[in-house]
Amino acid sequence: MTTNRMVRAASASLAALLLTGTALAADLPALGPLPPAPAPSDNPTTPAKVELGKKLFWDGRLSGNGSMGCVACHSPDLGWGTGGAISFGYPGTQHWRKSQTVLNSAHYNKLFWEGSVTSLEGQAEAAAEGGVAGNGDSAMMEMRLRLVPEYVAEFKKVFGTEWPHISDAWKAIAAFQRTLNSDPEKVPFDRFMKGDQTAISAEAKRGLDLFKGKAGCVSCHNGPLLSDQSFHDTGVPDNPVFQTDPHYQITLRWQHYQKGVAEDYYRKGTTDDGLYYVTKRAEDKGKFRTPSLREIAYTGPYMHNGVLETLEAVVEFYDKGGGESRSGTKTLKPLGLTEQEKKDLLAFLGTLSMDQPLTVKEPTLPESRPLPRAGTTASEAPAAKPASSHAHHMQATPAAAPTKKKD
Repeated sequence: MTTNRMVRAASASLAALLLTGTALAADLPALGPLPPAPAPSDNPTTPAKVELGKKLFWDGRLSGNGSMGCVACHSPDLGWGTGGAISFGYPGTQHWRKSQTVLNSAHYNKLFWEGSVTSLEGQAEAAAEGGVAGNGDSAMMEMRLRLVPEYVAEFKKVFGTEWPHISDAWKAIAAFQRTLNSDPEKVPFDRFMKGDQTAISAEAKRGLDLFKGKAGCVSCHNGPLLSDQSFHDTGVPDNPVFQTDPHYQITLRWQHYQKGVAEDYYRKGTTDDGLYYVTKRAEDKGKFRTPSLREIAYTGPYMHNGVLETLEAVVEFYDKGGGESRSGTKTLKPLGLTEQEKKDLLAFLGTLSMDQPLTVKEPTLPESRPLPRAGTTASEAPAAKPASSHAHHMQATPAAAPTKKKD
């Protein structure tokens, strides 16, 4: 069975479960603590590689203008996202989707909201080179790394090359991201699943029963990751900024164009089409990958366009049966939750995040130096301090960050 057929089959079977308003949890992947993050055989995780990847994650030299490192849109202080409804765009542009957290991203089999890449290595490259993200040129970024003596030494140590290669930079960043995972000892729900009956409240236990039963959340949020990793159209409404701000409209049209949709659709398209960009099948319009519910206490607002600001709003959205799908029909059935049941469900959702957010200390980035002239040594060349990703974040936010507007 092809990947696309598998996605459609999974979506159809889960949609049938969702329509019932209940879910047979026994027939779905069991909930439980996350296992250790997997690493591909061609990119094994080592401490030295993780340390290099951490620096590169912060380093703005891996972008077009030298200041849009990964951390610009994935800040540890903001749930490893931006904390806003829609991500920052490259200076002079605006993004079109919420920046997903990179927490637990090693456990996904597809990355991005539409599942367009299948590895963290591919995700790092796509983000750094994306026109409204990092906007970097691979040859330029590689040359910047080669003019940093400390990086030259580290890449040689980690990868055995005389000079840094940009493909190895993505491997190092991916290795770092594979360390950003929920710690089961710090997640109340995981402690409960390991036998600590005092780890969550009676209210949360009732919420767990609702999650697996009446509310039907487990239909799509199952397994240790609390995601079926499939794609669904639940009728999430458009973010109103796309109707009022030309910068968002420009990017959305560009998104249609660069993903290769037909010209007549490009001219009329006003909505993010999600999985359709990958499959070009009409029935996939408006489908987005199910996000993990882990660490949701720190990763709002919610949905692919950040249109729901709170978990209370998310529960209300699903209790009402979601929104109108792109096919013009309701995919979900109203749940009929009582006010107490909503509180219980929210109490359970509150147990899925670590007691404290995961943060790491910002690394000190090495300096660039020009290549030495004949007859001189590298140590005689003047150093150039790297541009800070945080500097871009502070300078570009007022112009690039989405303005919050009431519906």
